[in-house]
Amino acid sequence: MTAIADGDQRVYADTVRQHGRAIGFYAFRMLGSQDSAEDIAQETFLRLWTHADRWQSDKASLSTWLHRIAHNLCIDMMRKDKSSKTDEYQDEMADPRLGAEQQQESDDRHQRLQSALMMLPERQRSALVLTHYQGLGNQAVASIMDLSVDALESLLARSRRALRSALADLQEPGIVRQKPTQSGKDKLAGQSGPGEQT
Repeated sequence: MTAIADGDQRVYADTVRQHGRAIGFYAFRMLGSQDSAEDIAQETFLRLWTHADRWQSDKASLSTWLHRIAHNLCIDMMRKDKSSKTDEYQDEMADPRLGAEQQQESDDRHQRLQSALMMLPERQRSALVLTHYQGLGNQAVASIMDLSVDALESLLARSRRALRSALADLQEPGIVRQKPTQSGKDKLAGQSGPGEQT
C-alpha cells in the first residue's frame, strides 16, 4: 500500500486485478444492477488510489477495507435511488457443465434469490451478502458495517428468516437453512462467493 500511496501504477493495477471481481460481485448483489456495480467498483478503486495511505493494516485486511468502502458507497447509492431494479444475471454466471434446461432452471433460481435479496432491508442484505457470497468472517463483516459481532449475528438471523419465508418453495442450501456458526467463522454452505483476499 505504501507503493500505491507513492504512485506505483503497477502495484495499483495488480491490486485492482486481485480484488476487483470480489468488489464488483458484492456491489452487484447489493444493487441488482451491473452498471451500478461497475460504478461502485470504479469509485472504490479510485479511493484506493487517492487514499491508500489511510489503510491501517493492523486494524483490517485490505479486502475488509475495500469492502467497507464499497459497502458505504452502496448504502449511499441505495438511499439516493430507491428505484433500483434487478438485472438479468450476466452470461459469466452460467455454469458450462449444465445443459440448456438445467441452466434455465439454475438461472431462474438465481434470479429468484437475487430478487429476494433486493427485498431485504439494506443492512440485512449487506450482512448476508458479505458473509455468504463474499466469504468474510463475522469479525470482518462487523467491522465493515460498524457493528458488534452480536448485533451482526442478530441481523443475519433476521435476514435468513426473511429469505426462508420468501423462498419457501426453493431448495437453496446454506443461505436460508444453515444455522449460524461460531463468531468469526460464519461461512455458509452451498454456493460460495469470491472469498476474502488479504
